[in-house]
Amino acid sequence: MTIIQILLLIMVGLAAGLLGGTLGVGGGIVVIPALIFLFGLSQHTAQGTTLAFMLPPVTFLATWTYWKNGNVNWRYALILSVTFLVGAYLGSIWAAHIPDKILRKAFGVLLLFIALKIIFSK
Repeated sequence: MTIIQILLLIMVGLAAGLLGGTLGVGGGIVVIPALIFLFGLSQHTAQGTTLAFMLPPVTFLATWTYWKNGNVNWRYALILSVTFLVGAYLGSIWAAHIPDKILRKAFGVLLLFIALKIIFSK
């Protein structure tokens, strides 16, 4: 790994953290495209790397801040956490069998759909 790559990773991590803490986004919207376009990772590797860095210790401080301000619904979080665990496991098994090109296009379509929904919703 070069010093440039390390600096780029630091910038991407800070950007994802700032956006994650501010808007609740970062991993999928910032990091996956950055890992693909800046570092040349495959869609599969970018997704796996993103899931790996978002393990619970990474989100602890942001969650703590939101909780202190009364902005965490622990019941919802628990249900989402358990079902996310199951869904992520099943999804990773499924994704492993999808060709990288198709997976990347599906990811792009999902981002586009979400963006259009946000832009044009009331």
